[in-house]
Amino acid sequence: MELGKTDNRTMQHLDILANRIGGRPTGSDAYNTATYWVAGLLEKWGLEVEIQEAGTVPVGFNRGPWFGRAIGSLNLTLEFVTPSYTSGTRGIQRGHVVIEPKTRQEFERMKGTLKGAWVLIEGKNNGFPVDYSAEGDSIREAVIKHNSEAKSDTAMKTEPALFYKEMKAAGVLGIIQSAPVPLVAVYDKKNLMKMSFENLPDLPDIKLNEEQYQLIRQKVEKREFVMLEFDIRNHFKPGPVKYHNVIGKIKGVKFPDEYVISGCHLDSHDAASGAVDCGTGVAPNLEMARMIMAAGGNRPDRTILFCFWAGEEYGFLGSKYWVEHNMDKLPRISNYFNRDGGPTAASGLVVPEKMVEDILKCTEGLENYDPKIPFRVETSKIHPVNIPSKPGYTDEAYFAMNGVPTLQFKNSDPLGYNFSYREIWHTNRDLYNMSIPEYMNYTSVIQAVTIYNIANLKNLLPRSEIYKQKITQGK
Repeated sequence: MELGKTDNRTMQHLDILANRIGGRPTGSDAYNTATYWVAGLLEKWGLEVEIQEAGTVPVGFNRGPWFGRAIGSLNLTLEFVTPSYTSGTRGIQRGHVVIEPKTRQEFERMKGTLKGAWVLIEGKNNGFPVDYSAEGDSIREAVIKHNSEAKSDTAMKTEPALFYKEMKAAGVLGIIQSAPVPLVAVYDKKNLMKMSFENLPDLPDIKLNEEQYQLIRQKVEKREFVMLEFDIRNHFKPGPVKYHNVIGKIKGVKFPDEYVISGCHLDSHDAASGAVDCGTGVAPNLEMARMIMAAGGNRPDRTILFCFWAGEEYGFLGSKYWVEHNMDKLPRISNYFNRDGGPTAASGLVVPEKMVEDILKCTEGLENYDPKIPFRVETSKIHPVNIPSKPGYTDEAYFAMNGVPTLQFKNSDPLGYNFSYREIWHTNRDLYNMSIPEYMNYTSVIQAVTIYNIANLKNLLPRSEIYKQKITQGK
């Protein structure tokens, strides 16, 4: 614990991850850089390291700088994002602005104005690009048909980029959608796994600050001429592109085939730098491994695995792969700890009544580690629970579905930073300065001590206290 106060490097790890490497979509060069950086650190500290190929994406994606402005009377620098795996502008593109048509008749009437235009489309951004697939085309065709038969304007339906194919054929520069601030941008979930270099998206899909969007739209509606300029450097690379998990192992001396696992996801979205989601998981996970190795003393009785997963944002791809390829290990995992919740403090554990004695033993002294951030062990009122039949919301999902205990640390904000994960999650605000150093350093120590001591218990944590169903317990 003393090492955590005098030589805590959690924020150093986060600085490198967020500020030097940056946003890390699966399939990007940045993700590969992060993979080998993490593996190199773990190896340097003396852990056994496995870089585990966990799958491929059909094409890769890298994001460069992006810039946009309104030229002329507005004279605005534009605040916008584009989802991953969508097209850039192929250099600076300058053009006038039009509002998308709602009917076939309107499209034909304004067809001549579309070439070289930026098109304002309906709807608000939810993080994903407009669906340009055959399914998306079918939905749009149905809306177009409905609108052609509508008896009034109020009876018409709206659909973003209603004439997507036709506008693209007419030579528009890109589509622009209103987006609440902070700006959400994720990836092309619908089409990513079907992409190839023969069918890449080729129309920029811009999510623009809603206030700027409305200002531009109002001017266009008044028949004022508005000129916009964008330079968006999104790049694809040939695939398939492999992605990897990184597994750092501290081998147990008494029960090497029994495990305690600490996991986080290494990938991130790239509208920002992925500092919170999930740099605030990666950095403590690294520091836990370093401190346990640097503290010297005895190796743990059980094996501790520090796991850095690929593809969490794309559906828990890395952790799912590990679970499916390590089924024999699952009955011998004492607990899987996952961190993916932001930079608040890991200030407690809520455990079943029959586990309280063991967990109190494992967390002895932590209640006084930092008087400003009290640590508490509490008795759970909800366990035992059903083994989930469907994946949850992060990398613990497939462990839990296979009956592995997934008790998690409580996260709190006792110092009153008023942190809001929802204001950062998957947005352009996911930056290093949104982390909270006191909590990050504290969390690294708390989790390191707890996990190390659980690895030294005489027994695995009893699964019957966690789950109602009959499950397999290790020896």
